[in-house]
Amino acid sequence: MAHYDVVILGAGPGGYLAAERLAAEKLKVALIEKTDVGGTCLNIGCVPTKTFLNSAKLYAHAREGTAFGVETGDVRVNWPRVVAWKDEVVTRLRRSLELTLKKGGVEIVRGQGKLTGAHSVAVENGASEPVLLDADSIIVATGSSPIIPPIPGVKGNPAVLDSTGMLSLKDIPQRLCVIGGGVIGVEFASLFSSLGSKVTVIEMMDEIVPVMDKQMAMMLRNALKQVAFMLGTKVTSVDGRNVVYETNGGEKGSLEADAILMSVGRKANIEGWGAQETGLEIKNRAVATDAHQRTNLPGLWAIGDVTGKSQLAHAAYRMAEVAVADILAARRGERSVQEFVPETVPWALFSLPEAAGVGYTEHEAKAKGYDIDVIRTPYGVSGRFIAENGFSAPGSIKIILEKTSERILGVHMLGAYASEHIWGAALALERKLPLSALQNMVFPHPTVSEVIREAAWSAR
Repeated sequence: MAHYDVVILGAGPGGYLAAERLAAEKLKVALIEKTDVGGTCLNIGCVPTKTFLNSAKLYAHAREGTAFGVETGDVRVNWPRVVAWKDEVVTRLRRSLELTLKKGGVEIVRGQGKLTGAHSVAVENGASEPVLLDADSIIVATGSSPIIPPIPGVKGNPAVLDSTGMLSLKDIPQRLCVIGGGVIGVEFASLFSSLGSKVTVIEMMDEIVPVMDKQMAMMLRNALKQVAFMLGTKVTSVDGRNVVYETNGGEKGSLEADAILMSVGRKANIEGWGAQETGLEIKNRAVATDAHQRTNLPGLWAIGDVTGKSQLAHAAYRMAEVAVADILAARRGERSVQEFVPETVPWALFSLPEAAGVGYTEHEAKAKGYDIDVIRTPYGVSGRFIAENGFSAPGSIKIILEKTSERILGVHMLGAYASEHIWGAALALERKLPLSALQNMVFPHPTVSEVIREAAWSAR
């Protein structure tokens, strides 16, 4: 049995970052992965969808260029080339990641890892006997997978795809039905509607994207003019390419689509790797961890989607950093002070237009009992935003404050480049800064990021 300082189950963002950081500290690290290094994010999630969305943005900009003095003539989408570019980006980034890990001293072990104890793992790789590893510490980073609800007619239906299947479409569907108006569903709806598909989103709730401030979500929905949204509606069955639905008011109907995206959420991967057999505490269908990412079993940590705390790659990065700090401190006989704080993790939606946020929404802050002030400012205060997007482009920022202290509780943004600006707001929340910190910060001019400062000053 080979011995390691740390064994990591899963080579997604959290797993590979933890491996890289631990190996840099001269620890002997084994990283177990049954498929491709990089996990969902690099291979079938964040990165490939962003290549598609970039192509959609280029297409949209080309079609709208006349308003800005650029005439392109007939513009079309070469879908096979779009897919080929996606594949090239993913392949080259994955190879680069593997090389970086190996150069850093990480041993990549291929196969299905399974806990056989709090300090031991068996890896099945097709050989007659599994490879046995033991370690001082183990990190579980097994990720999540799409939820496929038991809707009649969905199972085995070739027209029904999850987000992975959407990345392998041979053609742009003329008609796309998206079941679920969360982040994944709205990104794909925005993507394919920009490329010419007739897109309908069916959402059970009364608004799209639950993580968003409701007012901002409504603004995003209105901005996606080429997408038809059916809110307060549930899918009752799927018959081939026909989606049957019923509204909250009892109205029934159906629509036909060339492709049907099932995007009702993701679930933590807690099966098949020994969680129950080893006595790991499972809470709310995820591995329970404390603020240091420790599980109930000494010497065993869990990070990323499998913890149920967040399904964001950058949240997995932060959890990995927290777990690594705790492992290194424990090896020194100390206790780490680093903790994972979900409230200060920003999120981003890479639709056209983008949206991003961090901290409490207006509704959440009120529910928590805060006496709040709310600041709203349009992106039109930014000269660069107007120059690059026009006068009618949607864009708005919303800041939620604790009234007495003026401490920033949440920042929510809708508009171009929102994903690139939200980190500053996240830092303000993490440091528990007041509004004056944003007012006194120097932003480069002319940039769209100045909307944050302009919003802060508009409160005076």
